[in-house]
Amino acid sequence: MYNVSFPGLGIFDLTINPVAFTLGDMPVYWYGIIIASGLILAFIYAWFSAERFNVDKNKLINCVLVGIITGIIGARLYYVLFRLDYYSVNPIEIFYIHQGGLAIYGGIIGAFAGGCVVAKIQKMKILPVLDVAVLGFLIGQGIGRWGNFMNQEAFGTPTSLPWGMISERTMGETVHPCFLYESLWCLIGFVIIHFISKKYQKYAGQVLYMYLVWYGFERMIVEGLRTDSLYLPFRIFGADIRVSQLLSLLLVIFGIVMLIINRKKEDPFYADYRRKKSIGRSEGTSSRGN
Repeated sequence: MYNVSFPGLGIFDLTINPVAFTLGDMPVYWYGIIIASGLILAFIYAWFSAERFNVDKNKLINCVLVGIITGIIGARLYYVLFRLDYYSVNPIEIFYIHQGGLAIYGGIIGAFAGGCVVAKIQKMKILPVLDVAVLGFLIGQGIGRWGNFMNQEAFGTPTSLPWGMISERTMGETVHPCFLYESLWCLIGFVIIHFISKKYQKYAGQVLYMYLVWYGFERMIVEGLRTDSLYLPFRIFGADIRVSQLLSLLLVIFGIVMLIINRKKEDPFYADYRRKKSIGRSEGTSSRGN
């Protein structure tokens, strides 16, 4: 149980229980429920949006199912890999994912790898699959970060900003609610990139590159506020480097470069799809008018 307050907002003594309910003697944690909810909503979005990205939704199901499994495995392995000093001594705790310790980038890498392998086996075009997938990621990440809130983790350094958070886990200090920053950024990013993809997408991969820039930029900044960052096991120019910040920087650069390289690229499918949808809506409106 945690007592959480946002004193600058006039919110005091929110009682947070990481356990949602119990089944017999087995506790069911909010962390898992929230993560699962994000995955379900992401899948629903992908299912109803697949046609717009020229993706076979029936084949997409296989990519999603495998991607979820490999994503969870990747998220945990990524976290454990950079905390080997602890998990080598406490190996059984590798399986305690209900306590947190799922690294977002590991999940993304794992989901990408598993989904792409299945897509390749099914002879699907990879970039359209990734376009629809990353929009689902933004939904899942935006919702999933509230699992960190229920576990009182993924917060940052002390702050005097009005939305600072206090709980037993922050040792009485008012800290940055980093989980909130990332949740809001991902959900706003979903709305913006979803709108762009519906109205202005020109080629496969465009949404993927926008996602890399949008998410990578935020993570590069917010990671610098975190107190639980994973670090490279070696120094660069004498400095300790946060893994997620370095990876975010590389993804932002890659995304920008690819957007610039492909700025004049156009795939007729996207314009044709929007035109057909527009005609369909016009005919439907005309029929109702008559």
